[in-house]
Amino acid sequence: MVTGCARLPPVDRAVLKAETSSELQQQLLDHEPQIDLFRSMGPFAVTVQQNWPLQLSPKERLESDLFLSNVPERAPLAIFLHGHDSTKGAHAKQAMHLASWGVHCLILQLPNKGPWDANGRTLARVASLIHRSPQMFDARIDVNKIILVGYSFGASAVAVALAQGAPAAGGILLDPAAIGKDLPDQLRRIDKPVMVIGADDEVYSPRNREYFFDFIRGGIAEVSIKGAAHEDAQFPSDFALRNQGMDPNTTEELQMNFVSVLTSAALSISATGAFEYAWTSFAPAFETGKFFNAKKK
Repeated sequence: MVTGCARLPPVDRAVLKAETSSELQQQLLDHEPQIDLFRSMGPFAVTVQQNWPLQLSPKERLESDLFLSNVPERAPLAIFLHGHDSTKGAHAKQAMHLASWGVHCLILQLPNKGPWDANGRTLARVASLIHRSPQMFDARIDVNKIILVGYSFGASAVAVALAQGAPAAGGILLDPAAIGKDLPDQLRRIDKPVMVIGADDEVYSPRNREYFFDFIRGGIAEVSIKGAAHEDAQFPSDFALRNQGMDPNTTEELQMNFVSVLTSAALSISATGAFEYAWTSFAPAFETGKFFNAKKK
């Protein structure tokens, strides 16, 4: 847990010249947490491998995109899963941004109409494979710092994976929607930290989003982004990918709000094992009303 953050000096981007992911994390912990800092790209270059074949078993090959942070040492890995009727491309800019902050990213393409409990079990198997054999992906993956990220119904799959005991440090849920009659029981079994980043429920309220906070017993935090639509939790949105980059339901400003929270949360859990650093970084946005619906247990 980060303590005494209010007394720490603000970070100057000039100091963020770390050569390793752990060095960057320590520099951030030594300064006051600032959510707006994470709206900018981080200090690391990124190597992208699109349509990377992930051989899950001799008969199972998954499609994925891999975003590798150009750091010389082991670094965290975030595994993304899309939502209903969507694709891995709808999280490409989020993954690029996060990798520039020293977190490798893998975006999976799984059946986009579900069943989401089956997708969750597949996600758990992917995490276990990486944990056992990171060199199949990249030797610089820190297997003790795997983070599962799910959007909409993909968040239900992340919850199932965590409940199944996937070797992950925690989960980040992007405007999650709950599906599956057994999901409440699965949520009660989760014992890893979870961060819910919600859209504005006056704009759109996804199916049973309240389940995640209500049924996960502890270690969960939730924040909503004022004015954000469900599609703002993607970047680019799936609709934009299909329509020459245009989506009237999203704004880049609000998409970047999701990105900044995602980045702060991922760095927080990878550096400290909890979300307290990220939560402290949200304080100015809570005061201005940019973020709201703050709750944790």
